[in-house]
Amino acid sequence: MTEEVVLMKGNEAIAHAAIRCGADGYFGYPITPQSEVLETLAELKPWETTGMVVLQAESEVAAINMVYGGAATGKMVMTSSSSPGVSLKQEGISYLAGAELPALIVNVMRGGPGLGTIQPSQADYFQTVKGGGHGDYRLITLAPASVQEMADFVGLAFELAFKYRNPAVILADGVIGQMMEKVTLPSQKPRRTEEELIAQCPWATTGRPKSRKPNIITSLELKPELMEERNIHLQAKYRTIEENEVRFETIACDDADYLIVAFGSMARIGQKAMEIARAEGIKVGMLRPITLWPFPTKALQAEAQKVKGILVTELNAGQMIEDVKLAVNGTVNVQHFGRLGGIVPDPDEIVSALKQKLL
Repeated sequence: MTEEVVLMKGNEAIAHAAIRCGADGYFGYPITPQSEVLETLAELKPWETTGMVVLQAESEVAAINMVYGGAATGKMVMTSSSSPGVSLKQEGISYLAGAELPALIVNVMRGGPGLGTIQPSQADYFQTVKGGGHGDYRLITLAPASVQEMADFVGLAFELAFKYRNPAVILADGVIGQMMEKVTLPSQKPRRTEEELIAQCPWATTGRPKSRKPNIITSLELKPELMEERNIHLQAKYRTIEENEVRFETIACDDADYLIVAFGSMARIGQKAMEIARAEGIKVGMLRPITLWPFPTKALQAEAQKVKGILVTELNAGQMIEDVKLAVNGTVNVQHFGRLGGIVPDPDEIVSALKQKLL
């Protein structure tokens, strides 16, 4: 398979990209609005072409523990779900982080709390960026704003997950998962041989010669002083990620008097709102975090020095705004605009909020 341009949904792009990136296994469970990931994989039957395992588990809990097992052997494994399903995976995600295992978790967010709605939301920001499971851990979190980024971020997420031995998340919302756009798919990469796997993942259960003792994968440590050492090691790793892996996009910020901060589908709507505002003579720029963790704190601090106010727009009651406020530390007025329950605003609503809250 060579590089090609096709029209597809964001969820479908995830599935195609996973196969082409050489993923070894997918373990998941259907839930709207991300079910097309599993459905597309089942339709493409990669086990017949690349050898990729695709399995619909009996539950979300089973799926994340299958990911744990696959990751422990050094395999490129992944799962996908939507908000309530990811809630069920939280214990397993914490275990993955504690055992320092690389894996990809895709969350196509829907409205909540509870069973909620099948409509889009961005209300899993706290759950993912702040660590919804137990313990002091972090998840590398990529927020796509297009179908192309849904495809591109699969390879990037696996790259970062293995580079740092840490779970990585693609945190999309239902708009991006369900929308259709043209996307350029990557060329097919071969899956790693066992020799390559052992060379790249000497820590894995398959990573040592038979003449040596096998590696043990665990997140358990009964001695408090050793558990503290492990946590100190993890925190040092997280600081390294924060120093090296921040990604963001700025648009029309050079002369901006006001700044919109948004991710995912809200960044697309916010960009249109920015254009409308500029047509009315209001100089608005945009900062789009691509990595929600590590968060682009320094970039936001720099932009905050140049503007009169910041409007954070999200499909939730106000979650990312907490990180924005921490970043600017009271140096500029920060306000929030959000819609709840699966309602997606139009650009004019954002322009109105900008005028009411900041001008």
